[in-house]
Amino acid sequence: MDNDASQVLPFRIEIPQADLDDLRDRLARTRWPDQIPGAGWDYGIPLEYVRELAEYWRTGYDWRVHEARLNGFDQYTTTIDGQRIHFLQVRSAEPGALPLIITHGWPGSVVEFMNVIGPLTDPAAFGGDPSDAFHLIVPSIPGYGFSGPTRDRGWDVRRVARAWACLMERLGYQRYGAQGGDWGSSISRELGLIDPGHLIGVHLNMLFPYFRDEPADLTEQERARLEALRRFRSTGSGYFAIQSTRPQTLAYGLTDSPAGQLAWITEKFGEWTDGGLPDEAVDRDQLLTNVTLYWLTGTAGSSARLYYETARSRAWGPPAVSGVPTGVAVFPREIAPPIRRFAERSDNIVYWSEFDRGGHFAAMEVPDLLVGDVRVFFRPLRR
Repeated sequence: MDNDASQVLPFRIEIPQADLDDLRDRLARTRWPDQIPGAGWDYGIPLEYVRELAEYWRTGYDWRVHEARLNGFDQYTTTIDGQRIHFLQVRSAEPGALPLIITHGWPGSVVEFMNVIGPLTDPAAFGGDPSDAFHLIVPSIPGYGFSGPTRDRGWDVRRVARAWACLMERLGYQRYGAQGGDWGSSISRELGLIDPGHLIGVHLNMLFPYFRDEPADLTEQERARLEALRRFRSTGSGYFAIQSTRPQTLAYGLTDSPAGQLAWITEKFGEWTDGGLPDEAVDRDQLLTNVTLYWLTGTAGSSARLYYETARSRAWGPPAVSGVPTGVAVFPREIAPPIRRFAERSDNIVYWSEFDRGGHFAAMEVPDLLVGDVRVFFRPLRR
């Protein structure tokens, strides 16, 4: 599995000032599109909202503050299967801490987890039980952020999962858990097939309701969730179609225009979060730090390739049941909330929780709920 030198190198984010100056200059010279009066969100993210957010990005947002915060976490790079992998490794001071690899998705990044790292690694400092502590490994998916761009074909979810298994072995973790939403959900599930001898459990905060035949005895809640899935497929999956078929064509606009990159990502925070405008559902600066990371690393195109590669590898969909204990946290504004009876056909579901707030970006929207659920799920598996 590991044909590369197993060197793990310390990493620090140090963006040249010229790159930040260029970002502000480009934002100041944005060529804005028109918009039909009163259209709101009907045609996509509204012009007035993007202009206001872009102006704050240019004049009010300070990357250096958030760069320093990110650099407060130990970061490393290593090469696996020919690809540079960037990751945070935040070890707990608790002797019994459980290693946990936590994976983001699109349009996210390691920035998603900035508010859960402390409570998960040092629960006592946040009013929790020290026995719930984790050693966290938070990698950037190949093609994303400082793990980008990818240099060859084939980086689908299965290949990423193989790289994660190699990473955990390289770091010396013989027994560990996995957590993820969005692509992180698919990657974590694949780990259950690839490394079941070391992976003790998988916690997911996204799981599409896969099914072939619609049962006649659906409950009202199940019908509503299937309707949400149909609505997503018919009106909310345009980004998916583009990124899984023409990621290179999309990349020219997003890599050249920060306003374009901002709108492409922020629209999803508008559609997939629980309540208000995107920067009301999540912290405005955290949202912009996530967008800025895509911009500064030029990874709009390479991050989208994950859609293309996975669609062509037939790796999109439920894997065979691995037997690894799986827990699911259901947040009401998820893209398409899962249905337990369908999930049990493709996953070894041993834990299921439902919440009354939160959406797709749970680690940013409701970090308290996500942290609590991860702790509860892994407690009986630690032994």
